[in-house]
Amino acid sequence: MKTNIKALTLLLFVALSFSSFAQKKWTLQECIMYAQENNISIRQGENNLMLNEQDIISAKGAFLPSISGSAGHSLTLGNAEIFPGQFVDRTANSTNFGLSLSETIYNGSRIKNQYKQAQLTYDFNSVNLNQVKENMSLDVAVAYLNILMFKERLEIAKTQYEFSVKQLKQVKELVDAGVQPRANIFDSEATLSTDAQSVTSAENDYNLALLTLSQLLQLPFDGFEVEILELEDPSLEIMYDKIDDVLSYALENRGEVKMAEMMIESAELDTKIAKSGYYPSVTGGYSLGSNAFYTNLQDGEDTFFNQLNNQKSHFFNVGVNIPIFSGFRNDVNVAKSKIREENSKLTLQQTKLDLESNIQRAFTDARAALRSYEAAQKSFSSQQESFNNAQERYNIGAMNAFDLEQARVRFVNAQSSLLNAKYDFVFKTKVLDFYMGKQITL
Repeated sequence: MKTNIKALTLLLFVALSFSSFAQKKWTLQECIMYAQENNISIRQGENNLMLNEQDIISAKGAFLPSISGSAGHSLTLGNAEIFPGQFVDRTANSTNFGLSLSETIYNGSRIKNQYKQAQLTYDFNSVNLNQVKENMSLDVAVAYLNILMFKERLEIAKTQYEFSVKQLKQVKELVDAGVQPRANIFDSEATLSTDAQSVTSAENDYNLALLTLSQLLQLPFDGFEVEILELEDPSLEIMYDKIDDVLSYALENRGEVKMAEMMIESAELDTKIAKSGYYPSVTGGYSLGSNAFYTNLQDGEDTFFNQLNNQKSHFFNVGVNIPIFSGFRNDVNVAKSKIREENSKLTLQQTKLDLESNIQRAFTDARAALRSYEAAQKSFSSQQESFNNAQERYNIGAMNAFDLEQARVRFVNAQSSLLNAKYDFVFKTKVLDFYMGKQITL
């Protein structure tokens, strides 16, 4: 009974959790924070950092001596030959204790360089994790912007549908009054059907955009909603005047450049570690031991602890291992590490070239998006005025339904183009913000 209650409570908790997600309207910053805290790749990266921390502890421990202790006891029963040909029944006990310490005194700075490399690996993975988080933020922002764009498209489609409904009603009234031919009703009904399809298509695009973001956040799609912002017409001031500022900042601060530089440093440490194979290694040690022995054949044996105290011994040792010939192993290790070092330098050059190319492309795309946005604004203004004039002429009978529909189609296309250009321009500038290390906001 208790088990069933616990199971029911757990199911109720899960259901309430999903319900709270479904009822919530997510803001952009909440989406970004949730993705950074719960994305599987990010969580794996955080676990890798914890593994790296253990590697640092292990590398630091290599500086410390190794200490071990030992204890043993033996019992011997049965006949023992005390003198030649003379056997007695003897019971003997022997106890020994030992403590040993060993330390690497010198090994060509291998331990020190391995410790530096462990720290460098942690720093490398930490920068890589931040890079993953930044990329995730950009992906979430793009998905969020798509939702806002498709929501505006849906509202435009609904507005056009409502206009067509009113237009059909007006045409019917004019036809009933004998002002227009009945054929205009069929044209208006066809336009209304087309607009209804546009609404359905826009709703599907909006739902798909929501689905994309919910999958990116790994949240259930059922009931998933975001906070719909009225994205104002972007100011031209958000466009960067020069690309030099973006390039200089990115080349100094971007994670991919830092990681490429760390790869060079790691390769240089590999070379130092490989060269340590040419140097002698010096180790030292110390041991402390003692034992106690007693048997039933003797009377008046010294006490157990007195025996341990009287029979303790100290042992010191120093060893030197000088490499003479290693079957070319050291030579090969050093040669290969130098090649990797050179490759890492080439990787840094390629990384900077790729980053510069990406920023140049992003800047060019942003400027082109700005020009498209400005052109779309002008086109929308002129088409809006043209459509308003067409409506007035249609209302006074100076224009037929076909010409009015053509004017409306041009107006709708201009409106759609302006919407696309606006969001494209905003997105392209957010990419430049991304390279500038700015927090992505709307």
